[in-house]
Amino acid sequence: MWDVSSEDITEGPLIRALVVLALPLLVQNIVQVVQQVVDLFWLGRLSGDAVAAVGLTFPLVGLLYAAVLIAPYVGTQVLVSQRVGNDDERGAQVAAYTGVTLALACGLSIGVLAFISARPLVEVLLSARPDGVATHVSQLATVYFGTIALGVVAAAMSDALEGAFVGRGDSRAALYISIATVIVNLALDPILIFGVGAVPALGIRGAALATVAGYTAGFILAVLFVFQGRSKRVLSRQTIHHDLSEYRELLDIGFPSALQTASRQVVRLVIVAVVFTIGGTAGLAAYIVGTRISSIAFIPAFGLQQAAQSVVGQNVGANRPDRASRATWAGITLISGLLAMIGIIQWFIPGAIADMIAPTLAPQATSFAVTFLRVLAIGYPALGAVYLLQAGFNGARRTRVSMISSIVQFWAIRLPIAAAGGLLLGYGMPAVFWAVAISNILGAVGLGAYYQYSTDAGMFQHAAQQAQQAAVE
Repeated sequence: MWDVSSEDITEGPLIRALVVLALPLLVQNIVQVVQQVVDLFWLGRLSGDAVAAVGLTFPLVGLLYAAVLIAPYVGTQVLVSQRVGNDDERGAQVAAYTGVTLALACGLSIGVLAFISARPLVEVLLSARPDGVATHVSQLATVYFGTIALGVVAAAMSDALEGAFVGRGDSRAALYISIATVIVNLALDPILIFGVGAVPALGIRGAALATVAGYTAGFILAVLFVFQGRSKRVLSRQTIHHDLSEYRELLDIGFPSALQTASRQVVRLVIVAVVFTIGGTAGLAAYIVGTRISSIAFIPAFGLQQAAQSVVGQNVGANRPDRASRATWAGITLISGLLAMIGIIQWFIPGAIADMIAPTLAPQATSFAVTFLRVLAIGYPALGAVYLLQAGFNGARRTRVSMISSIVQFWAIRLPIAAAGGLLLGYGMPAVFWAVAISNILGAVGLGAYYQYSTDAGMFQHAAQQAQQAAVE
């Protein structure tokens, strides 16, 4: 019931293929959220400074992951899915090998550079914070980020192999890899942070090492899956060779996605500064509550996006352009309906949600949070549509369109409305709240119109021809 083959993806019911692929990815995302919560649980028992240090490095870690993980993952998933759909097994294996070795190169080079630059990067981040941070927190943040940077290579290679499995339609393998990652991380957290027996107490460095060990365990399990021949053998010795054209092709697909993720992280940092300037601690607390709640909406949206990329890619490779287009619209219908239901619930009980997440909020912060949650709910269906439309473009190798759409959505719509409305025109925090919802809605409308134009102009037909030609060569 929960298995999906390449034939199911290219010939069976589209809704079933999307749901079966997306469910393990949805659970995977939930598992990762649980990991973050438990990490904070143990660090919170170490010290408040340790929690502050991890919070401080959160945007830096996000940028590091964007620079190292995203390009190999997306490039591998899209290339593998198209080649599997085209019955090009050797090409799919070459793409997987290219993705893993690219991840190795990116992880080593960027990881070492980030380790060397850890202290100045933290200092730059501190200089942008109007409230300042204690020297001890700065030192802890440097240790944490530097340790994560040295271990990011294991995360990159693990994600690249996950991309290969998901591209083949085996999202359960990606789930198992993530579960192994989280189990090892959570098991080692208290041991390495506080020390047990002969193991010394490493504090915040121990938390970072536990995270690195988790990624290493996930990568080892992924390699075991490869040797077991799971999913018709993702890699083989016959396909191990270095072809510069393969690396260029994979980067051409994956690099725009990395830039897209990085641009989102940067603009979110800027908006946090805007929020603090406008609303002070009350506004910042409300904004954090709202963004944490909205991250729940990201879980099904992101999971279905990853599933749709594989479904679209395999149908492109199988020379089924009409079916690739229909897969995108089917995904939009699913996610927009689901997020609309979540939004309706959030609209009617925003106060209860805010109290559940942060019961100690001051009255002003609670008032801001209630307003923000209601405004966010309006834009939830559009948020889901944006994710699925980008999946359609990504599956057709048009990742640059997704990148540009995100830059426009965040930099040309969200940030100007928040900054101009909140700071220059005097609308205060509501301007920031509405900037998020309006950017989601306008992003969905604009991207949807361009998607329809592109499909009418033969985007998927061209992508299918390109895939067929590459297989012949």
